[in-house]
Amino acid sequence: MAYQWDFTPVVANAPLLAQGLVNTLKITGVSLGCGLVLGLAFALMRLSPRPWLRLPAGFVIEVFRTTPPLVQLFWVFFALPLIAGIELTPFMAAIVTFSIQSGAFFAEVFRAGIQSIERGQWDGARAIGMNHAQAMQRIILPQAIKRMIPAFLERSIELMKTTTLVATIAYADLLFEANEISQKTFRPLETFTVVALIYFVVIFVVSLLARQLERRLAVSGENTVH
Repeated sequence: MAYQWDFTPVVANAPLLAQGLVNTLKITGVSLGCGLVLGLAFALMRLSPRPWLRLPAGFVIEVFRTTPPLVQLFWVFFALPLIAGIELTPFMAAIVTFSIQSGAFFAEVFRAGIQSIERGQWDGARAIGMNHAQAMQRIILPQAIKRMIPAFLERSIELMKTTTLVATIAYADLLFEANEISQKTFRPLETFTVVALIYFVVIFVVSLLARQLERRLAVSGENTVH
């Protein structure tokens, strides 16, 4: 007998899915913002000639780039309270995990972007009396960031996909709410079909934005960093 599709129970629970999407976007947005700040800090530390700055930053970057995000999330949520006595809500555990993980990836993007700027830019800055910090702030970073925008948008897409892991620690994101609805209505096919479409629409829009920015940067003659 053919399966009888019925989306009525899913539509009836649309407010729960909407709240789940808001929570997903909240974690994605906060983690991206914190990750950008951490990424810039890690990149500057890794580019520093001082070993006591360069080595710890390199260690953090490599650890969070090479270990599974789910392991990182479980470690922060379950192990950190036992080791440091710090109790974290699922939301805070997700923010800490994904912010540092994003920072590790953004650090390499920042580093590549900074190193892509021609040496003559540094020499020109010194010639007009700027120190290293002034040259970085006023000349190097503005050019580097323009080249890195597509890579940042691509990372935001990957991060949104990764946030589905927060359902494992009972944070009410879109996937968690979908699982609750499917168990309550006994309509998993309809529920997760709708959730897949929601993710598709959101991520597709961001992907279009990323491609449009890449085309504009290509027309303006700027190279992009991936």
